[in-house]
Amino acid sequence: MTTAIRMLAYGVLVDFMDEYLRIGEIITIKSLKKIVKAVVSIFSEEYLRPPNNNDIARLLAVGQHRGFSGMLWSIDCMYWKWKNCPSKWKGQYIGHTRDPTIILEIMASYDLWIWHAFFGLSGSHNDINVLEQSSVFSEFVEGRAPPVNYSINGNDYSMGYYLADGIYPSWATFVKTILAPQDRKRQHFASIQEAARKDVLEKFSNMGILYGFIS
Repeated sequence: MTTAIRMLAYGVLVDFMDEYLRIGEIITIKSLKKIVKAVVSIFSEEYLRPPNNNDIARLLAVGQHRGFSGMLWSIDCMYWKWKNCPSKWKGQYIGHTRDPTIILEIMASYDLWIWHAFFGLSGSHNDINVLEQSSVFSEFVEGRAPPVNYSINGNDYSMGYYLADGIYPSWATFVKTILAPQDRKRQHFASIQEAARKDVLEKFSNMGILYGFIS
């Protein structure tokens, strides 16, 4: 248990377990595989799953109450500092900051539930590069996504959307903010959209869940 938890928590090498805990490589790898299988077996049915019809109905109801009929959740990318990044890799992992980082793409709802996570790309990428490589829309492409039905101004729709910032492409599945809104109507929309999108991410930040350091 100790070897598996330390490897998962700190990202240390197998050799470290031998030096620190006097446990060899073979036993450490076996322990790691067993604990990961146990976690998936115990928690997959409730937590490691896609949204079902009840989840969709609840999220749509909340989105409508907040002024966004058809909204499911928000999408964004986080940059995690990689404190122990090898020197030879630092160039490709340095992006908008001077420190090497790794990107986490998430889709999160108002209740802090993460419905999608894609982690591991280097910090030199941006949100669009990450989106092109993630599996966020794989279920839609494969026809396995649950139906999302709602109406706006008498028009029926069968595909939900996600709140995103301005860097994301202009797809039907994204509702982005308005950059530099000029009139009151657009200013109001941008304010409400950014508030609904950012509150989830700020809650994660305040709880110390999404922003932090990895070894």
